[in-house]
Amino acid sequence: MRLILPVYAAAATLGAPVLRAMLARRLRRGREIAARLPERWGEDATPRPPGRLIWLHAASVGETMSVLPVLAALADSGARVLMTTGTVTSAGLLEQRLPALGLDGRVQHRFVPLDVPAWAARFLDHWRPDVAGFVESEVWPNLIAACRRRGVPMCLVNARLSARSHARWRLAPGLARGLFGAFDIVQAQSEGDAGRLRALGASNVTAPGNLKFAAADLPADPAELARLRALLHGRPVWLAASTHPGEEAIAAAVHDRLAPVHPGLLTIIVPRHPERGAAIAAELAGRPLTRRALGQDPPAPAGLWLGDTLAELGLFIRLAGAVFVGKSLAGRGGQNPLEPARLGRPVAVGPHTGSFADAVAALRSAGALAEVADAAALAAWVDGLLRDPARAGSMGRAGMEAAARTASLPGEVAAALLELAHARA
Repeated sequence: MRLILPVYAAAATLGAPVLRAMLARRLRRGREIAARLPERWGEDATPRPPGRLIWLHAASVGETMSVLPVLAALADSGARVLMTTGTVTSAGLLEQRLPALGLDGRVQHRFVPLDVPAWAARFLDHWRPDVAGFVESEVWPNLIAACRRRGVPMCLVNARLSARSHARWRLAPGLARGLFGAFDIVQAQSEGDAGRLRALGASNVTAPGNLKFAAADLPADPAELARLRALLHGRPVWLAASTHPGEEAIAAAVHDRLAPVHPGLLTIIVPRHPERGAAIAAELAGRPLTRRALGQDPPAPAGLWLGDTLAELGLFIRLAGAVFVGKSLAGRGGQNPLEPARLGRPVAVGPHTGSFADAVAALRSAGALAEVADAAALAAWVDGLLRDPARAGSMGRAGMEAAARTASLPGEVAAALLELAHARA
């Protein structure tokens, strides 16, 4: 089946030197790992493990987090799993989480090759996966074409396609049919996603639900959690999580407004990208502020604590009485509100949550989430919950119940992938 336009293939081939130069620039910025750059052009000296190999690919942290329970279910079946991602942050996350889940040695992480025909072919010829699962909207023409030529069954896992993306794909209907029609199974997050995917040529489409509803609780070091809870005992604490540029200043303004009426108030700010920590600290200079990345504890008696470390969001959520989820006031698209909901925390988001519309709707209908328009509304919401712990507890319990309704989904996704692999054998 022809899945890509000849022009696209030619451009990708001619662009290989340009892509290598781009990777070199990313390396200088800390966005690639020098020793692992060959993986990005499909080279790997690691031997392929024997037996059945399931390949899953996720773009970055959010998608990787959503499939961790699927990885566990696949490994429990006895299959070997290859997990590819595209970012250093996701690689660091897996380095921490795989051993914690007992998956070290059973799940291998590699960086996905860039979508150049020769690089995709080199990658697939080395690993020879029995089935390929692409997560959410990771649709790469050359990788998909190479899989189809080799007879590798493919599943689009937790598939998401916004109305805006659907409109863009409709401008290239032939390419869309070739790409989305290449998947043997498409598992959409919602009926809306399923309908848009069918309209673009996908077949065998179901809508079992959103894996992000079924993800495992974010972890936290028990000893450190106990230490910090003792340190913060009796203090009012709220969290601005996964913030993007502009939202740290909003969180600081909320703190300034509430600190006089909530003695000892601690505002925790966790940026989506921890490497911004120094810049955020400079932006918020003049306030009592400490940084987790520097090994500093929360300021006393009141102030801002910057959680500019990797993979500690679960710790910060457990310390807070209320959680605002970022990329929804100053950013666009939102971040995952289910992470704090699963841990029993009331959630607030801004108006820009299109990337998580289904999760927001589910939590809103359960009474677990509030939508705020600006800093003043956010301050009023935080103030109300700090004054009324019973209401905060009620919202938190409602969120836990809503997030738990798709607990069986990871096992169902794993079973579908294994069935495709068995069918190929």
